[in-house]
Amino acid sequence: MLYTPKKFTDFLLIFAVSVFLFGSGYKFAEWKIKKNVMNSYSQTIFNATNSVAKNEEGEVVDFSLFWDTWSEVEKKYVDKDKVIAQKMYYGAIKGLVASLEDPYTFFLTPDENQQSKSDLGGKFEGIGAQLGLKNNSIVVIAPLKDSPAQTAGLKTGDYIIKVDGKSTEGWTLYETVSKIRGPKDSQVKLTVLRDAAEKEISITRMEIKVPSIELTYEPLNKNKVAVIKINQFGDTTNDEWDKAAKTVSDKWKNGEISGLVLDVRGNPGGYLDSAVYIASEFLEKGKTVVKQEATTSNDRVYAVKRNGVLLDIPMTVLINEGSASASEILAGALRDYKRAKLIGKKSFGKGSVQEALDLQKGAGLHVTVAKWILPNGSWIHRVGLEPDIEVELVVAEGNTVTTETDNQLQEAINNLVN
Repeated sequence: MLYTPKKFTDFLLIFAVSVFLFGSGYKFAEWKIKKNVMNSYSQTIFNATNSVAKNEEGEVVDFSLFWDTWSEVEKKYVDKDKVIAQKMYYGAIKGLVASLEDPYTFFLTPDENQQSKSDLGGKFEGIGAQLGLKNNSIVVIAPLKDSPAQTAGLKTGDYIIKVDGKSTEGWTLYETVSKIRGPKDSQVKLTVLRDAAEKEISITRMEIKVPSIELTYEPLNKNKVAVIKINQFGDTTNDEWDKAAKTVSDKWKNGEISGLVLDVRGNPGGYLDSAVYIASEFLEKGKTVVKQEATTSNDRVYAVKRNGVLLDIPMTVLINEGSASASEILAGALRDYKRAKLIGKKSFGKGSVQEALDLQKGAGLHVTVAKWILPNGSWIHRVGLEPDIEVELVVAEGNTVTTETDNQLQEAINNLVN
């Protein structure tokens, strides 16, 4: 996913809260006369007096049906243990946001919001797999390197159709993640659809620590090539990147390496500013990295504002089906300026921008606020980036990919001298 800094917070927060709280001006006495049910609630409901709002056409939307439904459920539902006001409240907000029919716009309970922050912080307990949505189904974007998911055999492109025997049909992305995550050393059983066949995979959860940047070196003729793997664009990415970029720059100037492979395979995205920051390492000052088009604010151009230290190093970029959002911005900008060839498989294709908002009492809202456009004017949403050189990763069944068997990486290395 792709996130911007909290620059629309005031407007979006007011909008989100006001819509759910159903506007202003509701007269409690009127409601009491019409239905006489508020006193029958078994739990105290605050702000229940807001019952009307106006839509964009100025028409009044009467929310008394909502409170009718709440009352009847609370009075008549057979299993009283299931009638939990807080859970119903959060469920109502989730339904409100889900009505937009945008899988990337969703409400988060306080627990889910904290979990989301942990993701971008690079540490959590679970199976170690990045998930996404495709055709309204939960799909594995990529298992993380050396994670329980990878060890158990989960693969990019697997559709998760059940979690512990329960169907994921209709689940949101965060519902799925919350069901899959859990304390370390506990187990979760996933049923996946792979090549039209169902497969059950049991995975033992562990504490997952994800470094944003990994720097390694591979041989090329009589010299070496630097390989920088970017796992995500999170809280620590820029600091980690600065250290790696300086090391690579020094080695390049000293003739110790012949080039660089930038690997964003399996990178699901993250912060927009971080993608722009890293792209600025390779592009001249003033170049447009990405343009953001929004309906609620002026369009914005994100351009290079600093002097990069890797402006002239030969490079290639590795992408695959798991490269999404911010990683596609980075790869797309380098491609558009002919700074690097893209090698691998077509990327995921996510071209929308989300704002991550903190709401009351620790809750959160991720809302689509814009779409992003590459320097050449293309919008790759649901289309993806086509590689300049397409290479299918060939791995024998049951084997783990190594640098020696990674034919995509080898093609990217060899292409540095072509």
